[in-house]
Amino acid sequence: MNSKKQKFSNYFNNWLYADNGYYSNYKTIGKEGDFYTSVSTSTFFGGSIGKRIVDSIKEGKLPKNATIVEIGAHHGYLLADIIQFIYTLNKNLLDTLNFAIVERYPSLQKQQKEYINGCFGDVIKIKHYNDISELKLSSAFIVANEIFDAFPCELVYTKNDILQMAYVKDHKIEFENCNDNSIIEHCKKYKITKGEVAIGYDEFIKHICTNIKKFEFITFDYGDKLPRNDFSTRIYSKHEVFPIFEDNLDLKKYFASTDITYDVYFNHIIDSFKDNNIKDINFKTQMQALIEFGVIELLEILKENSSETIYLKESQKVKTLIEPTGMGDRFKILQVYKKV
Repeated sequence: MNSKKQKFSNYFNNWLYADNGYYSNYKTIGKEGDFYTSVSTSTFFGGSIGKRIVDSIKEGKLPKNATIVEIGAHHGYLLADIIQFIYTLNKNLLDTLNFAIVERYPSLQKQQKEYINGCFGDVIKIKHYNDISELKLSSAFIVANEIFDAFPCELVYTKNDILQMAYVKDHKIEFENCNDNSIIEHCKKYKITKGEVAIGYDEFIKHICTNIKKFEFITFDYGDKLPRNDFSTRIYSKHEVFPIFEDNLDLKKYFASTDITYDVYFNHIIDSFKDNNIKDINFKTQMQALIEFGVIELLEILKENSSETIYLKESQKVKTLIEPTGMGDRFKILQVYKKV
């Protein structure tokens, strides 16, 4: 496969999603894995989303029988945290809400079912969808945590005013003149001279907007509104970070056995929703979002119902989620509404 020249997006896709790709089997996240996420940092990340769901129903933005959907749930930790906090805040909602996961790999579906069942027994039933195109609902609250940075991307840069695009052969990256008009037009639109062009956002978002009549969609990822105009593609291996163009980096050594990712520019996602006539779109930092969702209020509930030791321990974890110098500003969120 790698002895033939291929677009970088195909190489990226094979790295993560081929039969033996990085995401094809369960991977540990956190201290024993390759990287941390907000989910692995604190249960209050999912808790604040759970509170947002309860508040959205209370405000009349979603009905009590809406479906809570997580896209790419990995082990199932985030959805379990969301369910647990919904129970804490308004346990009656568990009698009416539905829960679903979009997950392409049968092995991970099995892992998720076992974990959710271990947490809640037969009280919670999870419906699995293999692909976002299968998801057809009347109302939903959709959570996509760190999804868009895992879409395949092309690498581009401008040399002598000519756009170059990356190809890979034998795990070596080479650049050639770009002949793909869609990539050229995309780079003109977003004024990209160097960096990543994500592939697949438009189709993914079109499925959501077309197949779900009413929804609240939230996604967290690292990046910003505008492209960096620099390469951000990097490899995470046991909490070490390796830029894709680091000197003497052996891609073959890391291929399919480590995570590969890049910074998201959110204007691409925003424009994809706008192209589907969705206008109620809010962009903010993770710190702003979690505070608005009520993470501080949840800590106050914990303080009233637990020991000081537990409260201080959980407070420190939440601080990691929202501190401006860390996850709080590095991660951004889009909150998107589609009304009937």
